[in-house]
Amino acid sequence: MKNRSILAYCGPFGLFLLFLGLVDLCKGAGITHSQYWVYPLQTVGCAAALLWWRSHYRFDWFKGLGLALLAAAATFLVWIAPQAFLGQAPRMEGFNPEFFAPGTPLYWGTVAFRFLRLVVVVPLVEEIFWRGFLLRYLIREDFVNVPFGTFSWRSFGIVTVAFALEHSPADYPAALFTGALYNLLAVRTRSLGACVVAHAVTNLLLGGYVMATRQWGFW
Repeated sequence: MKNRSILAYCGPFGLFLLFLGLVDLCKGAGITHSQYWVYPLQTVGCAAALLWWRSHYRFDWFKGLGLALLAAAATFLVWIAPQAFLGQAPRMEGFNPEFFAPGTPLYWGTVAFRFLRLVVVVPLVEEIFWRGFLLRYLIREDFVNVPFGTFSWRSFGIVTVAFALEHSPADYPAALFTGALYNLLAVRTRSLGACVVAHAVTNLLLGGYVMATRQWGFW
């Protein structure tokens, strides 16, 4: 039972990282633009994994929703602050759906999959792993019997830093803030669902910002 629970909480995240590694392998092999087909496959594969293991997760969706929305707004503002408020150079390089002609089915399909990945798959995969698994596993290996939101300085600190290191160096300050705030949200609400909602709304706001400003480096 313990091993099945670990696999359920870590499997989707591991699969997510494998697809990211595939993009890097393609770049190393001289295969360009692989992200435009790898990321949709990543989205479908991780969604299938989440559905397969769905019985292992308890979200408590209606707990702490107000705090989740406040956390999302704060995180979004911190993330865009360097460019929006502090005058740093716009982040124009990144996943640009205009690789396909705007207005075509390929363009809109790419945008749809990008938002599905950004707003649904990534928040579920990451919050299930970081807050649902690791934040509790670092308190006790029998993590399923550790109440969600249990506080430990060691666990809190390690997860905050590890979550930040998952991101690109340019995002380290914002990611540190985000990791700490989502950890606090977990402790305050004791709801995995609140953490997923905060992450999803943050990413939705970022996605809208990206589409409005064409700063593709934010996603």
